[in-house]
Amino acid sequence: MSDSRTVSVDLGSRSYDVVIGAGLIAEAADRIGPLLTRPRVAIVTDETVAARHLDALTAALTEGGIDSAALRLPPGEGTKDWANLSRTVEWLLDQKVERGDVVIALGGGVIGDLVGFAAAILRRGVRFVQIPTSLLAQVDSSVGGKTGINAPHGKNLIGAFHQPSLVLADIAVLDTLPPRDFLAGYGEVVKYGLLGDAAFFDWLEANGPALAAGDRGLRTDAVERSVQMKADIVARDETEQGDRALLNLGHTFCHALEAATGYSDRLLHGEGVAVGCALAFELSARMGLCAQEDPSRVRAHLRAMGMATDPTDIAGELPDADGLIALMGQDKKVIDGRLRFVLARGIGDAFVTDAVERETLKTMLEDVLSARAGVPA
Repeated sequence: MSDSRTVSVDLGSRSYDVVIGAGLIAEAADRIGPLLTRPRVAIVTDETVAARHLDALTAALTEGGIDSAALRLPPGEGTKDWANLSRTVEWLLDQKVERGDVVIALGGGVIGDLVGFAAAILRRGVRFVQIPTSLLAQVDSSVGGKTGINAPHGKNLIGAFHQPSLVLADIAVLDTLPPRDFLAGYGEVVKYGLLGDAAFFDWLEANGPALAAGDRGLRTDAVERSVQMKADIVARDETEQGDRALLNLGHTFCHALEAATGYSDRLLHGEGVAVGCALAFELSARMGLCAQEDPSRVRAHLRAMGMATDPTDIAGELPDADGLIALMGQDKKVIDGRLRFVLARGIGDAFVTDAVERETLKTMLEDVLSARAGVPA
């Protein structure tokens, strides 16, 4: 076995390990074999990931005496829909997947969410293993058991909590990511520092550029720290009744912007999270919750990494402030018709609230949509 690190997600009888290290796909048979009741797995991936990593995975499984079949879906956020969910479930049934079998989700967050949901509803629940191939999936979506698809009404509105049996986060696969995709995932990494670990944000300010440039040691450190933070929160609050909502920092804004851009390549999820975090700190400062310097510091770090920080960094037209607020109203975090935001008293000190006045929100959005585009507010 290669040198790796393990973070355990403590959920009693449904506990599982997140293994982090380079070369884990090559060890897939040894890692997954102990979970199997028969030497056979079904793999679901997308065409882009398949071209890069599927042969290596199937070869490793074959060498370990495990047969496999694979379904390749189209890449992109648009795949998280009813049609591809149905296609996946029907394919798994064609493969005669049994209750005791294991389904492997090989891909980024889209594949992980979709395949996890398919596993949750197939035969009232079959086990699945996450092999996340993007930074975003390694630090966020592969851990914690949130699965689902998008609806025309909004993102992730259809789904289930269904924990994986194992997560293999192979740091080496991050070398194959285009820079834009890597930085999109970095938006979720920054989120962890901003919501609950100021020292981690300090560390990212110092090490972010080298991490993005390819330093595997720093990448491993960042993934481990992020996963540990998420694992601790999920263990306390699996179904988001309390603390887990903190993981939605930036997401109320992000999901509205994703809907406004049609879940297209105009805005990747992690890019939306980064913009959303900057907006959450901007709103917090305007409400007198945190220092005026905090949103400037957040934006400065994101810009230093070459990332978007504002809605006006997104190509193409966007709705006005009222239009964005209307899209926020479709968010699954709305309770009794009131929007819920994760705001901050400072870097590393986030909290959940619905005490945001619409006019304050609207004024802030109007300002960032106009002033940052070079138009006087």
